[in-house]
Amino acid sequence: MVGSLPRREAFFLPGGVTAEGRFCLLTRAREPKGTLIFAHAFAEEMNKSRRMVALAAAAFADCGWNTLQVDLTGCGDSGGDFGDASWAAWVADLGDAWAWAEANLPGPLALWGLRAGALVLSEWLRSSGKVAPLLLWQPVTNGRQHLNQFLRLKAAGEMLADADAKASMEAIRSSLQAGDAVEIAGYRLSSSLAGGLEAASLALSPGFGAPVAVFELGPPDRKDVSPALRVLVERWSAAGVPVRAEVASGPAFWQTQEIELCPPLIAASVSALEAFS
Repeated sequence: MVGSLPRREAFFLPGGVTAEGRFCLLTRAREPKGTLIFAHAFAEEMNKSRRMVALAAAAFADCGWNTLQVDLTGCGDSGGDFGDASWAAWVADLGDAWAWAEANLPGPLALWGLRAGALVLSEWLRSSGKVAPLLLWQPVTNGRQHLNQFLRLKAAGEMLADADAKASMEAIRSSLQAGDAVEIAGYRLSSSLAGGLEAASLALSPGFGAPVAVFELGPPDRKDVSPALRVLVERWSAAGVPVRAEVASGPAFWQTQEIELCPPLIAASVSALEAFS
């Protein structure tokens, strides 16, 4: 899948809300056509997907694309704890990564998002007014639903009955609405991060003219994307967005118990990048 060992450079992007800055990993192409800026998944999904993202970045480098991975504030090796993160800080982190790449790397810039990373990307695009090609892997389209799924981990972890789980969810939401942080599956979730995620939706500004490639994963016999994504893609297409949406055969690697890989997704993404340059 990868022709040669990739050249990777690690550094900290200064600024942001912590003194340590944001950890970045740059995978360089030997003859770069441009750079993909990657926005990772939420909480434990980020850790589960690291291997897939690394393999994809190496494959993208083989076909001429740098990849700049930035650990958002409080995530991975970046400064601060998860409890220090806010939605606004994450959006600003992407803006800082874009500015650094624009100043230091040759060629056009594109964006690559996994799961909730797609929500952060779309919010930054709308707030900044930027237009750039988008590669989206199993994007979350509704932030409220994604937050609810995360909050349910507490009930699942404590093996609560349905009535207890409902009461636990209500208590968690009350704490967040009061401005308190809550502990979920080992992650301290701030009210500002929860509120930003809950309000987020996958949307593009009117007139968005850059190519968009969206991939979902499923079994070999699945041919169509999910109904929610189909509605979104049809809306974008009607607005003139050059979008393609496909299903790649493979496991949901961001949530599997063991580390899983999906080579067909990488191969399909490499093909999609041809429309980005």
